Formats: sequence, structure tokens, C-alpha cells
Amino acid sequence: MSGEILLAYCVAALVLVVTPGLDTMLILRSVLVGGRRTGLATGLGITLGCLVWGAASIAGITALLRASELGYNLLRLAGAVYLVWLGGSALWRSWRDRHLGQDTEVEPPPAPAAGGWRALRSGLLTNLLNPKVGVFYLSLLPQFLPATGPNTGWAALLVLIHVGLGFLWQFVLVGVAGSARRWLTKRRVRTWLDRLTATILLGLGLRLALQGP
Repeated sequence: MSGEILLAYCVAALVLVVTPGLDTMLILRSVLVGGRRTGLATGLGITLGCLVWGAASIAGITALLRASELGYNLLRLAGAVYLVWLGGSALWRSWRDRHLGQDTEVEPPPAPAAGGWRALRSGLLTNLLNPKVGVFYLSLLPQFLPATGPNTGWAALLVLIHVGLGFLWQFVLVGVAGSARRWLTKRRVRTWLDRLTATILLGLGLRLALQGP
């Protein structure tokens, strides 16, 4: 693999990493609810999920998943249900806490911080239940692999580069969101942010459910 091809892959991977999406929303909401440590735990779960999908793509498992319409759809629907549940429960808590604050005319109690394991599990499950992550690796990696000769090692390197860039970007997100957390956790701001992120999660879940392979 030439240096130019490797550089092109790094640029493509970086653009994909910094483009806002589901992972970004999960990390930002985790920081808002539980602080920097919770955000990092969510990011670690997402990273582990990417490693699993990357290894599966190298082993050819995602190719089988892509070829099996039933298996793909079952995993896709499971991911959609999970996202809708995350968004719906967050939206319900937002409305409940808002009405509590209006009825008592005092600040509603802060939402309990999600534990590190719970945050990691949320990031991991969200990633593993999204088959499009595996299809992404299956579609992107072959374009940058040598046409001849063994390429398993190169494929592993490309996966690690993508995962590493993603992990570094998560630190940036957590740092920025953590610095702004004091303002973001004000009741009015937090209420609308909770509703916004919950609505986005619901929308992403519905979109995943309605999209085909």
C-alpha cells in the first residue's frame, strides 16, 4: 500500500469520524447527564463496537450478514427498537421533570448520573445493533486494500486507524461538552436539549427501521 493511498484513507476516515451522527448525539447526551467520565465511557463502548464490527468485516462475517436479507433486517430492526426506546424514555423523563419543576416551582432534582458500565453498555449496544457500521467497513476497506497479495494485516491497520481517529475525536467532544456543561445543565437549556436529543434518537431509530439494506 502506497503512502498516498494510506493518506487518502486517513482523510476519508477523519471526515466520516467528525461528521455529526448517532455516536455524537450519544456522547453529548452522556456528558450532559453524567459528566465527562460518563461521556468517555459511552465513547469507549462505541469504540469497542467498532472494533467488533471491524474484526467481523475482516473475518468475512459482515459479508454473510449483508448477503442474508433476513439476518440484516432482524439486526436492523433490533437496533431501531433500541434507539426508539432510548429516545422515548429520554423524552418521557424530560416532560416528567419539566412538569415537576412547574408544579413545585422549584428546580427539579438532577437526573441521576449514569454509571460507567451503563454508559459503556449503551454505546456498545447502539453500535453493535447497527448493521450499517459493518456494511461501512465492508464497503470502505476494499477500496484501499492492495489488489494482490495478503491484505488481512492491512485491513486490520485500516480498522485501527479509523477506530483510533474516532477515539481521539471523542475526547474532543467530551472536553468541549464538559466545559459547557455548567451552562448546558441549566433547567431551561437542559430541558430543550433533552427533548432535542431524544427527538433525534427517535428519528434515527425510525429511519433505521424504515431503511432497507
